[in-house]
Amino acid sequence: MKYMIMITMNPTAWDALPEEERNEVVARIDPFMKKLTESGELLGTQALAEPKDSTVVRVRDGVPVVTDGPFAESKEYLAGFYLVECDSKERAIEIAGQIPDAHINAMEIRPVVFSSGV
Repeated sequence: MKYMIMITMNPTAWDALPEEERNEVVARIDPFMKKLTESGELLGTQALAEPKDSTVVRVRDGVPVVTDGPFAESKEYLAGFYLVECDSKERAIEIAGQIPDAHINAMEIRPVVFSSGV
């Protein structure tokens, strides 16, 4: 089964960490991804820019309305995701707990219910 593990970033918590700890977290990312790739469980991963760099498109009366950035007031935002394929939800939870910044940010796990195969 495929699962998306979404990383919910709290920039205040991240910025509060000593630089040495932030560097340690970043240094653990590549070995973590290598391990998941070798196991065949990692299908893909992407990091996203901050909300200030996003664009929102809403269609109103058939016309796209484009605005800069989201307007939801939130201290946290979607920072990226891992797409994994594993045997069970329990394994997806185990993987999420191994993500190097899981002790700082929230990891939301959702089963993938549709995939275009692209």
